[in-house]
Amino acid sequence: MTSPLAERLRPTSLDDFIGQEHLVGQKGVLRAAIESGHLPSLILWGPPGTGKTTLAQIIATQSDRPFYQLSAINAGVKDVREVIDKAKKGEGLFTTKNPILFIDEIHRFSKSQQDALLQAVEKGWITLIGATTENPSFEIISALLSRSQVYILESFNKQDLESLLHRALVTDSVLKSKGHVLKETEALIQFSGGDARKLLNTLELVCHHNETDSCDITNAMVQSLIQKNPIQFDKSGEEHYNVISAMIKSIRGSDPNAAVYWLARLIEGGEDVKFIARRLIILASEDIGNANPTALILANNTFQAVTTIGYPESRIILSQCVTYLASSPKSNAAYMAIGNAQKLVKETGALPVPLSLRNAPTKLMKSLGYGTDYPYAHNFEGNFEAHEFMPNEVAGTTFYIPGNNTKENQLRNFLKSLWGDKYKY
Repeated sequence: MTSPLAERLRPTSLDDFIGQEHLVGQKGVLRAAIESGHLPSLILWGPPGTGKTTLAQIIATQSDRPFYQLSAINAGVKDVREVIDKAKKGEGLFTTKNPILFIDEIHRFSKSQQDALLQAVEKGWITLIGATTENPSFEIISALLSRSQVYILESFNKQDLESLLHRALVTDSVLKSKGHVLKETEALIQFSGGDARKLLNTLELVCHHNETDSCDITNAMVQSLIQKNPIQFDKSGEEHYNVISAMIKSIRGSDPNAAVYWLARLIEGGEDVKFIARRLIILASEDIGNANPTALILANNTFQAVTTIGYPESRIILSQCVTYLASSPKSNAAYMAIGNAQKLVKETGALPVPLSLRNAPTKLMKSLGYGTDYPYAHNFEGNFEAHEFMPNEVAGTTFYIPGNNTKENQLRNFLKSLWGDKYKY
């Protein structure tokens, strides 16, 4: 049985490795560490198909070290300890000191599983190489992270991917025998999403579709065979938060075009429609607030609508809301106000409520002065009477400072007309 093209083409040396120049190029930091012989335990962090496993195997080969590989999907603490015991004793698979233990998808290891690695890494019994698609800051325990060097792998660029395609057709004996000619690469690259493994698997699928005669590989041919381009999007991983963050920041930055692009990424990635709508409600208050109170109304109505409608029609409602919020005046004054108020509460504690503001449902409470001298605003001209509503210890503190926009400038002028110089509006 013939192995997959991506496996057949896996490079065996740094010189054959395509891409990641910042790591393994002639001036790459990882190449320097390998060639010097002073290789630390390390975490390879990057998207799928960027060469993490390949790099680990190359490192073991060029370092002339024993190599042992575990997958966090099906390995447990027992498996880890067995490897460490062999490394300590220099027995069995490991005949020299300091073997390399490669753990694929190390972010799937629990805290206890990661803890099992600590002493071995610290004592130098093994050199750990962990591969992860998730942010190590969130997924790797701090003790293990502090003992490892993190190297970031980037998605392959267009030039790298084209080089892989041409190498495959020229050097792979199976594909070379077919005599196919690569006329266009855009569709193959688009479908790959920067994933070299996916790129090569797609190329192999296209080539095997024409078993007998050689043919020209074109964009139209690829598109006819690969009907849908699945968007890389892990709803439980970092990319989930990256994309929603990009949408929120685009709305905050008043760029409706970027905002609707990131919305499309969320939709195509299968994001929960209610999750998107909830984030829009939060943004409507946090980033727009009283600059345009209608924003919160629209965002809330959007949540109600998409909950009822669902996909695919909800995309239209979400688009209306996102483009409206992005095009709206912005103010974080309400957001800052509650943040500052909470900060002061934490600093000053539970200050007593002034007697005039206390509820007095019983005779005893009334006799103690609860509610005394409270001015009921509607009994006064303009529905206002100046009064101290804050505890004396923090009286006069300004929390809400209206933003510099049409609606909040109106609010500022109104508040100044009521309070004068008491608050710094």
